[in-house]
Amino acid sequence: MNTGRFVLSQLLDLVHRETLDRLVERYDAESRVRHFGCRQQLIAMAFAQLTWREGLRDIVDCLNARPSARYHLGFREPLAKSTLADANEHRDWRLWEDLAKTLMRKARPLYAGEDLGLDIDNTVYALDSTTVDLSLTLFPWADFRKTKAGIKIHTQIDLRGPIPTCLFITGARQHDVLWLDTLLFEPGAFYVMDRGYMDFVRLNRIAQAGAFFVTRAKDNLQFARQFSCSVDMQTGLRSDQVGRPKLSKARRDFPALLRKVRYYDADSRRDLVFLTNNLSIPALSVARLYRLRWRIELFFRWIKGHLRIKHYYGTSPNAVKTQIWIAVC
Repeated sequence: MNTGRFVLSQLLDLVHRETLDRLVERYDAESRVRHFGCRQQLIAMAFAQLTWREGLRDIVDCLNARPSARYHLGFREPLAKSTLADANEHRDWRLWEDLAKTLMRKARPLYAGEDLGLDIDNTVYALDSTTVDLSLTLFPWADFRKTKAGIKIHTQIDLRGPIPTCLFITGARQHDVLWLDTLLFEPGAFYVMDRGYMDFVRLNRIAQAGAFFVTRAKDNLQFARQFSCSVDMQTGLRSDQVGRPKLSKARRDFPALLRKVRYYDADSRRDLVFLTNNLSIPALSVARLYRLRWRIELFFRWIKGHLRIKHYYGTSPNAVKTQIWIAVC
């Protein structure tokens, strides 16, 4: 007979009790709680994630099926469906957000030395969002279109890993570019994003913070070239130009020099135009940096394929955000 500890217990040891206790105190999450604390909630929801439970009843029945195992996981009495539902509905979801961010900070150094395949020592972040469809009947607060609801998970990942460093959950209606207003940019870091984030006011904020961006230009971009640099056509590069936006409003919004790199992608057989405020790295590195952005798409595919965020255990905004943040943990 196996007398060792459960795998779930060993995994949860990575969440230090002192850390969780500080967060519980910060959000006053256990006032008037007798036996089902935040750690028990975390254990139940982590169990649901790792064993693909379909609903609250499924979670409760599985945990209660083996009383001795449930006791050693940390439950002193049988778990009730209503108890778990109330915890998800009413305990502040920001507690789990802060816990997830703590674990992110612990995980990032493990991948700090990973090679990106580029001669760049800077931290490189990719920004994008993914939409999770919901039932409009069950989630009317997340109305998206006439017949459907949805939430949008805005994500910033460190491409060395990749490890998420920032997540922001909004209704699916919110445009991606508005998320840039809430971010603090790291000096010297690269931020790689698609043209949905193409806004000169916000790109100027990145430049003013001492950071660099790499993004695709919109088709209607009007660009005034000041000088060009030579390129090796055999690498796929077509041009490397430095200049400024031509329109007066765009020039006011972004007064610094801008670099436009044109690259022919043989796989898709089309020209891609990239913009960056870094004037020193090789032009080919600009194109390769943007290609790395697709790692965030793989990250989203992994999230939707492995984490239980398509079948929600509650319908309120607090319950949905609680489940997502514990899934990220």
